[in-house]
Amino acid sequence: MGDRYPEVTEEPGRVAALDYGMARIGVAISDELGLLAHPRPFVTARPPARALAEILRFTRQEGVRRLLVGLPRNLNGTEGIAARRVRAFVASLSEKTKIPIEFVDERLSTVEAQARLHAAGHTERSSRTRIDSASAAILLQSWLDGRSRREQA
Repeated sequence: MGDRYPEVTEEPGRVAALDYGMARIGVAISDELGLLAHPRPFVTARPPARALAEILRFTRQEGVRRLLVGLPRNLNGTEGIAARRVRAFVASLSEKTKIPIEFVDERLSTVEAQARLHAAGHTERSSRTRIDSASAAILLQSWLDGRSRREQA
């Protein structure tokens, strides 16, 4: 159903991260050099078909070569219902694209994003529309930093 995104194998490329939620999907993308993560406007999660279409359009427009998706885990490492929802969303997404999709542990990323937004002077109310993409940017920056450390080793 629909066009499949052509397989892209060349590295480096832009990497995007998603922080999936029931209402909003936070979005972040790396710069062209793969050094810095930048939050982008969130995607409304409902209806799911429209959310998938928006994400696919975004990945095409931005030349995304890899997609990271935050996987919520409990503090003890187990997965609950939220993780099952994310896995179901990713299964639908992977049917429509050949972009490699990688899960990343998102434990405490929202807490860190809230703290950073608060430190930047945002109120809880003004943070509502920014928190999801700020969380995605934290996930992505952590992944980029880890990749940089691995390449230097």
